[in-house]
Amino acid sequence: MEIFTTKNGVVQGFRASDDVVAVLGIPYAAPPFGVNRFREPLPAQAWTGIRDCTAFGPIAPQSAQLPGAPAWSPGDEDILTVNVWTPAPDGGRLPVLVWIHGGAYTFGSSAQPDFDGTVLARAGLVVVTLNYRIGFEGFGHVPAGEGLAHPDNRGLLDQVAALRWVRENIAAFGGDPANVTVAGHSSGAASVACLMVMDRARGLFRRAIAHSVASPCYTLDIAAATTREVAAAAGCPATPEGLTSATPEVLVIASDQVVDDYRRDPASGSRHYDPSLYAPVLDGDVLPTDPLTGMAAGATREVDLLVCHTTEEYWLLDAVGSSAKIITDEQLAPFAEDFGLPDGLVAGYRAAMPHAPVLDVYLAVFGDLLFGEFSNRLAESHAQAGGRAFLSRFDRRRSGPQGVVRAWHCADIPFAFGNLDSDCLAFLIGGAPTSADRELARRMVRAWADFAATGNPGWPSVNGSSTQAKIWNTDGDANDDKPAALRALWAEADFPVLLP
Repeated sequence: MEIFTTKNGVVQGFRASDDVVAVLGIPYAAPPFGVNRFREPLPAQAWTGIRDCTAFGPIAPQSAQLPGAPAWSPGDEDILTVNVWTPAPDGGRLPVLVWIHGGAYTFGSSAQPDFDGTVLARAGLVVVTLNYRIGFEGFGHVPAGEGLAHPDNRGLLDQVAALRWVRENIAAFGGDPANVTVAGHSSGAASVACLMVMDRARGLFRRAIAHSVASPCYTLDIAAATTREVAAAAGCPATPEGLTSATPEVLVIASDQVVDDYRRDPASGSRHYDPSLYAPVLDGDVLPTDPLTGMAAGATREVDLLVCHTTEEYWLLDAVGSSAKIITDEQLAPFAEDFGLPDGLVAGYRAAMPHAPVLDVYLAVFGDLLFGEFSNRLAESHAQAGGRAFLSRFDRRRSGPQGVVRAWHCADIPFAFGNLDSDCLAFLIGGAPTSADRELARRMVRAWADFAATGNPGWPSVNGSSTQAKIWNTDGDANDDKPAALRALWAEADFPVLLP
């Protein structure tokens, strides 16, 4: 059966494989443009007849053109859609996994080849992926004005709307609305962490998976300052009327210009090294507190949490040219100062990496600052406050056509989804998968499926006396601790990172 009845109408999917049906591009909210722009997501309109859902919907405004994924076209408006893969089209009550893509809150979509849900569905899950507003449309601060409200964190509100769609509709696809796991990577993982502390999302999921959680949050002052910069680059006033008058395309171009200005100016502070303009805003309303503080206070203890990060996160950002090159000690010192790193932290990494070039020391510190250490702290804070948390690290590397492929940012996701064969992913994983790679993927898929079904991925949870992590690699997985000496260097560091 490839026909399903949702609250808004009937949809038709297709056979993604002999045992899995995919239904793509289902609207979960109205197009967020025109009079709906910069507003909370509104309900999608119902339709008559059978809606063809055999192709992904349009993606959110962005300039990125990612391998294997569609590009955004100005004029595409019906961007708030979900995709479903189900192995039980005739009914059932299977665990549900809802995936939120990453991309620095600025790029990406659910249509990327590594996010195909077929393998996870075959493992016994109903898989949902979604598009949401990113860039200025989703996370840019619009000042208060007369008339319609323009809330902060609109991208997070879109994600809540998608989770509500899941609660109301997923039973029609064989899913259990009472057993939902929300999962994400990078900014998608940080979105998951934010959802855990948001009142609007409470009760919409019972478990969470967060891979490589991005640490930055913004205060209202930082978000407002970013708006002024983007508005100036767009040639419009930083007012609700001025920002609304600028098309999404204009604000994408303006954001890219501001990013480029930071990249070119070594004296521009923390954003010179990683000029991501957008992040969740601590507005006291949609996002009442940052995830780490909320977890430490016990606000999320009823949600089971599975955290993972890679052991060489930032090497990918260097390889694709999105991070500043720091190759001398003279450059390393201001980097540490710009981020307010504790005294002795960089020296401690140098001591732990005595033969490494400065670039590698910088990438190791930056990767732990933005992803690794923050991910560890989330798991620990959640456990210490009475929640159940599991921690893992991805440590698989191999030689590829262009040299060594490290255990870098994003490399774990094709394995967790079981998608290793797309040509678009060859750079990420180092060429064609080996038999050992396939076995690693099988184990990671099983861990996700088991966690979504039962809350237990297959290894001990974090407890008060130790933070033992599952290590994923192709040499035989192990349970191991990250070197205590490196983690101790972060003891005096403040999280979340508040930039710039």
